[in-house]
Amino acid sequence: MKTPWIGTSWKMNKTRAEARAFAEALKASPFANTLKAQPFVIPPFPYIAEVADILSGTRVKVGAQNMHWADSGAWTGEVSPLMVKDCGATLVELGHSERRSHFGETDETVARKVAAAVKHGLIALVCIGDTHSEYEAGATADVLAKQTRYALRDVGKTAPGKVIIAYEPVWSIGEGGIPADPAFANAQHAKLKDLTKEITGQPLPILYGGSVNPQNCCDLAAMSDIDGLFIGRSAWDPAGYIGIIEAVTRRLGETA
Repeated sequence: MKTPWIGTSWKMNKTRAEARAFAEALKASPFANTLKAQPFVIPPFPYIAEVADILSGTRVKVGAQNMHWADSGAWTGEVSPLMVKDCGATLVELGHSERRSHFGETDETVARKVAAAVKHGLIALVCIGDTHSEYEAGATADVLAKQTRYALRDVGKTAPGKVIIAYEPVWSIGEGGIPADPAFANAQHAKLKDLTKEITGQPLPILYGGSVNPQNCCDLAAMSDIDGLFIGRSAWDPAGYIGIIEAVTRRLGETA
């Protein structure tokens, strides 16, 4: 039975009180210390330290939604890997398609950030994805391979245990997104596992993200090459998040 990564990024949502309430609800649940999954939550920057403090002593990993590659410097508005660690985070999300499309993130900057995360002992959760036009053109595998090779460029054989990939089709994320067919997603994950093994020496965990919800979470997580779920709005309420962890772990237990 696999132990899936199951996590959520809150993006630019929640007040401090809402962030605290979510963390406290998760801590009080049976899944804060479950061995059947690896839970993680990624709050906005202002709430990382408070959420990490509440969840300290549990198995829930707390992450940041982005970071700069430099340790310090004249980078107004940016946050360094050292700052992320100092807030209690152990994971950092990098290369999300919203960062790429709205804020100029490139494969090059993602590679630099991945290297910085690994250098400082943070788990790099690298988001990759194809656009709808790339998907329709049958270019998904090539696009994902290019983004993955770049992301792992500077870490290579040191990546296992320190880098996780999240396949998030651009056409599938956000409001109105269309979930990928589980079989299609699984096929992409299988290719990515072969590629990451070629680059790093062993296959890296590949999570699926993109319109994951209570209706499709189990079918996705049960796929042979899907190592977990990266969830958006369906997990922004603690009951929704906890419910997905419960459903997925039950389903995997039944099929083990």
